[in-house]
Order: sequence, then structure tokens, then C-alpha cells
Amino acid sequence: MGVQILGADGTPLVQDSAHRGASLQARELASWQPALGSADSDLIHELPTLVSRSRDLVRNHGVAAGGIQTLSDNVVGSGLRLSARPDYVALGKTKEWADEWAKQTEALWRTYADSTDCDAANSLTFSGLTAQVFRSALVNGESLCLPLWLPKRAQSFATKFQVIESDRLCNPQGRMNTTKLRAGIEIDRYGAPLAYWVTKHHPGDGTIAMAYTQDQWQRIPAYTRFGRKRVIHIHDKERSGQNRGKPILSSIMPMFKMLDHYEKSELQAAVVNAMIAAFIETPLDPESINDLFGGSSEDYLSARKEWSVQLKGGAVIPVFPGDKVAPFTPGRPNAAYGTFVENIMRHIGTGLNLPYELLLKDFSKTNYSSARAALLEAWRFFLGRRTWLATYWATPAYALWLEEAINKGLIEAPDFYKNKNAWIRAKWIGPGRGSVDPLKEANASEKRMAINTSTLEIECAAEGLDWEEVLEQRAREIQKMKDLGLHHDHMEVDNGNDSNSNKDIKKEREEKEQKAPSKKTTPSHPQETMDEILE
Repeated sequence: MGVQILGADGTPLVQDSAHRGASLQARELASWQPALGSADSDLIHELPTLVSRSRDLVRNHGVAAGGIQTLSDNVVGSGLRLSARPDYVALGKTKEWADEWAKQTEALWRTYADSTDCDAANSLTFSGLTAQVFRSALVNGESLCLPLWLPKRAQSFATKFQVIESDRLCNPQGRMNTTKLRAGIEIDRYGAPLAYWVTKHHPGDGTIAMAYTQDQWQRIPAYTRFGRKRVIHIHDKERSGQNRGKPILSSIMPMFKMLDHYEKSELQAAVVNAMIAAFIETPLDPESINDLFGGSSEDYLSARKEWSVQLKGGAVIPVFPGDKVAPFTPGRPNAAYGTFVENIMRHIGTGLNLPYELLLKDFSKTNYSSARAALLEAWRFFLGRRTWLATYWATPAYALWLEEAINKGLIEAPDFYKNKNAWIRAKWIGPGRGSVDPLKEANASEKRMAINTSTLEIECAAEGLDWEEVLEQRAREIQKMKDLGLHHDHMEVDNGNDSNSNKDIKKEREEKEQKAPSKKTTPSHPQETMDEILE
């Protein structure tokens, strides 16, 4: 509701909005009247332009390409590792049963996921598919994968995944969008997808001559009659009713392009300036030239062409009679160029949810505290994206494979369809976050476990490791050291019984501590050794 300022006679003098941001009279806001549309109407018609420009930036702008690669490296890295976690409470099982079931399932999954047998094109492992899916979601705003059943091509499992370009998802024959058909997606009254219309070939494939006929599109139901997924469509839903995704570069696309133009202009100017050493000035005007050379300026120009002088260091340069050498003082490079570009890069980094230091891989102007704060903020975003990718891509793909493995009798899962969500529950371990100061962060990790605010599983996952594999490998190493008669002062493995070897080591350590003078009256943390934690 507007606010009225009345004059003495009661007539309105000025009428404006209650919120200054909604003012239509303020000079700086009067022309700012964006359209008010639904999520799909604001996006669907502009999506092809956004996607094509996003791809062009990633192809041709180094910072855009580097930013996308940094996001992919930190979220996906070399791939997501399965850590099966069936809900044993809901299934009426024990924790010991769940651990054994998970170990067998993970081993079987690795034989499938670490080979190209999972890819319909037989070219990528599951880690490669995951990286492709995530990169497509960043650049195109969405990723589309078709789970296929190809028993004739199966070496071990018939479940295959075919990642396709989201450009192929569109309305058949250019049909207009309706309440039930949105940019190639059939939806029900609640907005849930019923089917997807996918072209058999990419519409921009210039190597294939295509006519827009009905059989060019294929209608793929979202699920089979018995509930198996047939399409995995991954994108962010920023607004209610949004059926397609938009590229991550959308909000900073104009700034990226203008920065590209500015940098090219500065570079061209610098190159031109570097090619010019000096100017030769002549005091003669056209009339004087004509008088000097008998009424013709052509003789003067011919004489100048024959006058060959090269600029050399430490040399006396003869010039044409009457001429003088004027120094060239270019205005490039611009003194404020670096500061200006840095500010623009910080803005772009914010749009990508990347700190400036990580976007440009430049930590030369930061200290430990600032670098760690920047990386921690970035890792909040990375972990959120990893959870999103695991929820909408990795876990559904794992569920499709698990269903086949159970039906083949390779994995025991009674009442799988009745308790499917309990059976497919899993965690996905991605690349570790790394360390700015490894010693400080290792001490912090040890102390968190010592005061019981963290676990070895959490600390190992932060480093991209599986805690059970770490302990098993550590146990083998310690046993090998014992067999070779090597001394080890740190972690001893106790399998529930206090072995004589562990007792001897502890006794020897206690005797050394009693003999050695101690300068500290209290330990630096509540538990002095990892032995006490393990016991």
C-alpha cells in the first residue's frame, strides 16, 4: 500500500511506495521493472541461450574453466566411494550384521563400479560417470542419465547408465508448453514427473541430417510399472514449480564477458604500445614542402622513404633535415588494471561460491588464519554439493544396481521392496579437504577424538579415507613391524584381549616415563596415548 503526503488542502502532493525498493518514482529505480513470472516461464525460454553462453565461457575463458574444474576436483575428485549403511534398526537386525552385510555389498559394488561395465558406452567407470554428471550439472545447469537394462551386453550386471546431453530433453515437434508438459517433461497435477521426451539424436549435431518428425522423439516413462527408475534428472530446484536447471555461471555471465573484453583490450593496447618506440615530427607544413622540393610534395615523400634509420641502444641517430624525435609515452599498462581485475574476480568468486584465493590459486597475499577461514567456507559449499550429488545421483544409481544384485541372489535382502529405503541407505566418501598446516590439524583431530566430540570415521572421511580400511591396514603394518622386531611407539591394535605383547610395551613405556624427569604436571590433553582410546 502506498504512502501519501497531503498538502494543506488535503490533496496528495507526493505518492510513493512504503518500501523504497518498490519505488517507481526514484530516478535510480524507475526503469527497473523486471517481469514477474513463474519459475518455468522465467527460465525455460532463456535456457538455451544461458547454456550456450555458459559452454562458450568454459571453452574460452581460463578463469571460468578453472573455476568449474576446481569445483569438480573438490566435490568429486577421483570419485565417490560407497560406504553402505543399511538401517539395521528399521530392519530388525544388529550392528554386527549390518557391518558384515555392508562389507560384502561394498566389495561386490567395487567390482562393478571400478570397471566400465557400468557405462552403456563402455568407456567410463562409475567415478568417471559421476564426474561427467556433476560437470554437466554445473555448466548446463542439469544432468540427464538413462538407466538401461542391457542383458546381452552384461559381463556381470545388466544395469547400465547412459549420460546424455540435457539439450535432448525438449517438447516433441516444438510443441508449446502446457500445464502438463514443460520443456520435455510430462508432469502430474502435483508437479511430479510422469515421462520425459528425449530426441534420439542431439538437435545440434551437424553430422546428422534430421527432419522434425514424430519418431525423432522417444517418450520415456519416469518409472517402470513395478517402480524402477528409468530417468535420473539432476538439477537444483531454486523455486517451487521449477522443472529445469540453470548453469552456475548464469548470475555472473555478463561480468565474465565484459571482463573478457576488457582484458583483451588491455592486452591489445599493450602489444601496440610495445611496437612503437618513438615518433618523428617535422616542422614543415605542406606549403613549405612544396617550395622546398620545387612545388611537389611527392619528391619529399620519396626522399623520406629512402631515408633508412634504425633505433639502436647507445647510438647517435641522424634524422631528416628539420625533423626531431619525440618520445612515446604510452598509457598502458593501466596502473589500476590489477586492482580492478582483482575486485571483479572477487565478485565472480562469490557467484561461484569460491574464495578469491581458490578461484585463482593465489595464496600469496593471505596468512594461515585467512586461508583456513576461506577454505572452511568453501568446504561448507563443497560438502553441500557432495551431499546433493550423492542424494540425487549416486544413491539412486546404487539402488538400481543393488536391486539387480539382490534379484540375482548375490546379496541377501529379505523384503527389499517393502523396506527399500532402509536397504539402500549409504554414505559416500569424496576427496579429502587437505591441510593448510598438517601438524596443527592433526593435533586438532587427535584432541577432538580424545574429548569424544568426533570419531575416527568422521576424521578419516574428512581426509577421503575409509576408517575400517585404515585400521585394518594399520594392524597389518604393526604386526609386520613386530614380526621384524621393529619398535613402534604409537598405535597398538587390541582385538578385545590384552595381549602379552601390548602389556610388555605398556610396561616398558611406563618405566621410561618414571625414570625420565617430567616438566609437565598435567597432560596436554585428557588421554595421553592412543592405547587408552582403543581400549
